[in-house]
Amino acid sequence: METYGCQMNVNDSEVILRIMQDAGYALTDDIGQASVILANTCSIRDNAEQRIWGRIEQFRLHKRRRQGIVIGIVGCMAERLKDRLLESHTVDLVAGPDTYRRLPEMIRAITPDHPQIDVLLSRDETYADISPVRMDRNGVSAFISIMRGCNNACSYCVVPYTRGAERSRDPQSILREAHELADNGYREITLLGQNVDSYLWRDADGEVDFAGLLEMAAGVSPDVRIRFSTSHPKDISDAVIGTMAAHDNICRHIHLPVQSGSNAMLEKMRRKYTREWYLERVEKIRSVMPGCGISTDIIAGFCGETEQDHRDTLDLMEKVGFDSAFMFQYSERPGTLAARNYPDDVPPDVKTARLNEIIALQNRLSLESNRKDVGKRFRVLIDGISKRNGDEFCGRTSSNKVCVFSAPGYGIGDYAEVEVVSCTSATLLSELARD
Repeated sequence: METYGCQMNVNDSEVILRIMQDAGYALTDDIGQASVILANTCSIRDNAEQRIWGRIEQFRLHKRRRQGIVIGIVGCMAERLKDRLLESHTVDLVAGPDTYRRLPEMIRAITPDHPQIDVLLSRDETYADISPVRMDRNGVSAFISIMRGCNNACSYCVVPYTRGAERSRDPQSILREAHELADNGYREITLLGQNVDSYLWRDADGEVDFAGLLEMAAGVSPDVRIRFSTSHPKDISDAVIGTMAAHDNICRHIHLPVQSGSNAMLEKMRRKYTREWYLERVEKIRSVMPGCGISTDIIAGFCGETEQDHRDTLDLMEKVGFDSAFMFQYSERPGTLAARNYPDDVPPDVKTARLNEIIALQNRLSLESNRKDVGKRFRVLIDGISKRNGDEFCGRTSSNKVCVFSAPGYGIGDYAEVEVVSCTSATLLSELARD
């Protein structure tokens, strides 16, 4: 089982693994021993799809060496490309994000002349009754999908076409999963959705919005930290911000994708907010939760972007002072509103130059943000070993900043009180706090 792309894909892979295990299959780390090879895919950016085409070529070698193995492409790329994947003559199975329950049945039906494909999208499927098999290595952090699909139809985005309409999970199923994780020693849970702020569950007992779900999740255990992703600037409410502030175990970090600082670009992207609205939401977050970490996504070189539009993005970045950002050049995704309606007319060299400016600015902003934390103390959840020094741990603050420190006697999954002694743009270099 290989996973490509975002946190949602990781969670989907864990659902698939449960379905496959219940059908008698077992996970292996050795692709040479696998009888079924599934690649769970993302279509949000073109480079993710190109990586999968490369992997399909490698899978072809396995098929030549071993008769009878099944190659399957599942997830968003399967949904978008459909029959093209089967035309590669390597792929035996194509399954969209809402058809994972059928995987064992589809695998059994495969013959050399009859590959299987099912990419039917559902208005109901949330996999709420399935307890995912956790694939993480540290046993500390886990994801819970609270909803599927998206209704926003941003002009550049393929998600509504690959994951379908938005639907929320029963909150009781989410809480059941959260309790299972807490009982199994997990110390951090991330609630996932394309737009968590639009979560809404209605039944005979009433309704639960995202603020209400956050409140419920925080009550699972005071020792379990709650994170969430992703928020949408048009929907994040005062109630959500207030709920975060009211609970110490809800992490003080919000990933709030802005995409552009230009109102003209935001309108063309169909983001349904203005830069002024975005800045007001940031001001509200920081007035209620001083020190709350704010990260973002930024697209460089969207259709028709002028130099002034680009400058507006740099200006907004300066005004907000993001802690970190995911930054990308615009790549046209076939079938989207932008692909149908707007020419991809910003030259590649201009896109690259603008992206480099954005990255350079964000590196400076990240360093400035981290410097403000030197001398401060934070409670950090240890989630791994430092990649540069095997004698040191790494972990994250509530605001989602990475700390590296030595902590004799501690272990992965422990909380540690640390003091920041220096920093880079990416890391808070720390030591155990002294009483």
